[in-house]
Amino acid sequence: MEGKLKKFVAVAGAFVGAFSLTGAAMADSFQEHIDQCVSKFATNSLTASVVLECTAGSGKLSDCKVVQNSMEGKGFDKAAVCLSAYIPMGSRTGPVRVPLKFQGS
Repeated sequence: MEGKLKKFVAVAGAFVGAFSLTGAAMADSFQEHIDQCVSKFATNSLTASVVLECTAGSGKLSDCKVVQNSMEGKGFDKAAVCLSAYIPMGSRTGPVRVPLKFQGS
């Protein structure tokens, strides 16, 4: 896929633990979701940081709102909210801040 987002970094301990426990298949599937959300809403050649505030429960995130966005008007806020539906939260519950970094190709 031309122009594919080559690298994504989720800076949150819950994500790192979830991915290390589930293995490569989960990481590949998550990369597909990253590519879909970015290609739908943002420019994949740019780098951006977004922080979401969400509610964690039942292993998922809900009610996510963007509280920081380094690239206003470039769609990374929408891409981050799109991606939040696929981020596993394990047993964590309650309000959480989710910092995300999209590294352009």
